[in-house]
Amino acid sequence: MWNEFLWVIVPYLVLASFIVGHIFRYRYDQFSVTAKSSEMLEKKQLMIGSLLFHVGIIFVIGGHFVGLVIPESWTAALGISEHMYHIFAVGIGSIFGVMTFVGMFLLTFRRLSNPSVRRISSTGDIIVNITLLLTVILGMASTVFGTQEIPGFDYRESISIWFRQLFLFRPDASLMIHVPVLFKLHILSAFIIFGLFPYTRLVHAWSVPLSYLRRRYIIYRKNPS
Repeated sequence: MWNEFLWVIVPYLVLASFIVGHIFRYRYDQFSVTAKSSEMLEKKQLMIGSLLFHVGIIFVIGGHFVGLVIPESWTAALGISEHMYHIFAVGIGSIFGVMTFVGMFLLTFRRLSNPSVRRISSTGDIIVNITLLLTVILGMASTVFGTQEIPGFDYRESISIWFRQLFLFRPDASLMIHVPVLFKLHILSAFIIFGLFPYTRLVHAWSVPLSYLRRRYIIYRKNPS
């Protein structure tokens, strides 16, 4: 029952919170979909941490998408062996994983250690920072130490299949029984993030100014007077 609860019921509760929360936020509080700037209070750590985190997390999410959504048979059909896939995933993933960790650590340290920044931070801001940092740490620990518990463990033969089954509404919780503990903790911490997503500053991710890519150039002219 505990296994069914964690890997069948909880994912759908998180998904429901994610969808309903976004609908509620858009209908009743859409003007708060932004991230309050604290650049005036401290700039150096914010600039470095934000750049590292945002660049790193884009590639980390992309790597998770490939590993979880694309079946192993598809990459094999393209001529990518399992050994080649894991070398590429671990090598490239580690680089961007470290970038994400350093960026998130700097942002979290800045928020907790700088009195001015901490003063304007809400409880939700602090929870989001700590949860994101914990999720990144658990993800890196899973990559480095996770397979020591079960030698030869391949998440594409268990976690990935279970993940895809969630969207087909027939998840098999038994696939998660023998998954290493670090992987499970990483997934559960990610559930917390997705569950909190609509109710925190994380929603500013949807306000990326993509329109800037296709807008006309703004020409600034010096006033001759």
